[in-house]
Amino acid sequence: MRELIKKIIPPEHWRLPVIVLSGILVGLGSYLFYVSKAHSYLSDQPETCVNCHVMAPQFASWEHSAHREHTNCNDCHVPQDNFFRTYYFKAQDGLRHATIFTLRAEPQVIKIKEAGQRVVQENCIRCHAHLVTDHKTLAYTNQYHEFREDRQCWECHRTVPHGRVNSLSSAPNARVPVPKSPVPKWLKSLVE
Repeated sequence: MRELIKKIIPPEHWRLPVIVLSGILVGLGSYLFYVSKAHSYLSDQPETCVNCHVMAPQFASWEHSAHREHTNCNDCHVPQDNFFRTYYFKAQDGLRHATIFTLRAEPQVIKIKEAGQRVVQENCIRCHAHLVTDHKTLAYTNQYHEFREDRQCWECHRTVPHGRVNSLSSAPNARVPVPKSPVPKWLKSLVE
């Protein structure tokens, strides 16, 4: 163990530069964490999803849907079967989003990826299992049985909860929360 510690600790003449460099890296990392609002992604707040400007139509259409009363974004778009899978998926998806937005490669029209489609389908069935197992409902929809196999729920239920969203015009008069600026007030006052 002591040998390992000796290998990790830099020689005496390198200690101060290593400490200063480590402090700079920790400071920049902390500032990046703050500016990117990374802490907000640990919550289930729907407003987190509009940290990125291209998600405004999706937020607005969800806010005008019946799902708003019972769900938030994570209820549908993140696995709900166990804690580890939930946060693994959030981390994986979040890193992908962060990379795309950092590189300014975000598409203007959002399309859900295959992994996300599987999760949303699981969550549709999780919440609405009574509709696909209730004998009264099945008797009514038995004529459509072949259409229920090998399909995503939203192939038939196209307007749940986002509809075909391409712009804010799909949700007229929508008010989308604007993320707060990460720029400190003292810095803004210098610019004004």
